[in-house]
Amino acid sequence: MNRRQMLGAAGAVLALGPQAVAQAKAASGTMPLLLPPRLKAGDTVGLIEPASATWEPFAITLIEEALANLGLKSKRAHNILDRDGYFAGDDKARAGGVNQMFADPEVAAIMSVRGGWGTARILPYLDFDLIRQNSKVLIGYSDITALHMAIHAKTGMVTFHGPVGISAWGKRSLETFKPLLFDGATPDYVNPVAEEDRLAQRNWRTQTITPGKARGRLLGGNLTVMTALVGTPYLPSFDGAILFFEDIDEAVYRVDRMLTQLGQAGILGRVAGVIVGNCTDCGQGNSIGGFTLSEILTHHLQPLGVPAYSGAFIGHLTDQFTVPEGGLVEMDAEAGTFRLLEPAVR
Repeated sequence: MNRRQMLGAAGAVLALGPQAVAQAKAASGTMPLLLPPRLKAGDTVGLIEPASATWEPFAITLIEEALANLGLKSKRAHNILDRDGYFAGDDKARAGGVNQMFADPEVAAIMSVRGGWGTARILPYLDFDLIRQNSKVLIGYSDITALHMAIHAKTGMVTFHGPVGISAWGKRSLETFKPLLFDGATPDYVNPVAEEDRLAQRNWRTQTITPGKARGRLLGGNLTVMTALVGTPYLPSFDGAILFFEDIDEAVYRVDRMLTQLGQAGILGRVAGVIVGNCTDCGQGNSIGGFTLSEILTHHLQPLGVPAYSGAFIGHLTDQFTVPEGGLVEMDAEAGTFRLLEPAVR
């Protein structure tokens, strides 16, 4: 395409208005960063269920009590406690619950009740223009990775990988959640010191894969969910990003397979650094011998030549970090830490 053709194409997009411009930027991976407003006492949190159903109504009551203890009100999406097979309502109903909470002017933040499976199925039914025009704190993890990836790809909005409603909400979870979302803090993410009666700490240890420091936008989440979005329009650009991932109940060979896919899709080769969270209960399955998880991580990440470490306090844990999807961070792979360089809320 020559210069005249390029100018003509740009003019055609501009003639279609702001919506087309935003869509074109999203498709090219150049969507401007969009920060949601910070939380304050008395704000209302919209509860959504974009994936699996909640079978016990009292679980929602406990979530509402936990939010009240944080000084927050709560509001249920229309599909809360609905069931369609193993989903919280059919695909359009679950997407409607998400759209409902972004459209509601009373709702300041949105939290997923739980993960499970099914969020990817609702992505075609989300109103990304509505979401872009009503930026709000969105928090969750596991299957909610699909929502984080799609919203960042389509709107540029920073979202938050952290506890879901049914999480334990222990002290260590709140140590990053409250400063990050209420105060606009820029925390240092350093794994907690485990209280163990041992000569050397064993829990929550980090391991350096490739030493070094790197800066970039933090993007990632659940490895299985993220890998399943490869080839769809719902995966953001990872050029220069700090990739993070975690998982649960995956045999080592499946982690190997997923990292192979990310590598062959050209994603791993674009990142500036890698932070591996916890891979909870990720063993060798029924195989005898074979590779360990550490060996597989080394196979795939060390040849990238970028800083990488594993064991970050992210993932399917009783407590976990809350981290900004799209936030600018600097990582130190040798120290096994990273820090936010600018506020992730406005």
